Amino acid sequence: MSKRKNHLTGAKWEPIVGYSRAVKVGSLIEVSGTVSLKNGEPYGVGDIKLQTRRILEIIEESLTSLDASRKDVIRTRMFVTDITRWEEAATEHGRFFAGIQPATSMVEVSGLIDPAFMIEIEATAFLG
Repeated sequence: MSKRKNHLTGAKWEPIVGYSRAVKVGSLIEVSGTVSLKNGEPYGVGDIKLQTRRILEIIEESLTSLDASRKDVIRTRMFVTDITRWEEAATEHGRFFAGIQPATSMVEVSGLIDPAFMIEIEATAFLG
């Protein structure tokens, strides 16, 4: 059985929900749905591009803590509260993953954990 390693960020929801920001088991890393936070507060309120950029930074920090990088990401899932703004989020995602191009999806949701959040992103990475 592969050894499990959890990465926690101290987000207020981690102990309430009982989750880790990211979990590594063997060569697989799953990064939980991530929203745009800085110092525990919503970041980039009203700016989906800035929120997307911040989320991808948080995801990369989580991957780095588990000895991985964005180059190891094979799949992302984006949840947006306003699909008409998809191109703004997609542009930031495309810039971040230029040359990597993981499989992805983007779906509109009715809301996220805080109305200040316009987007949430999950990621899967594989070290191989």
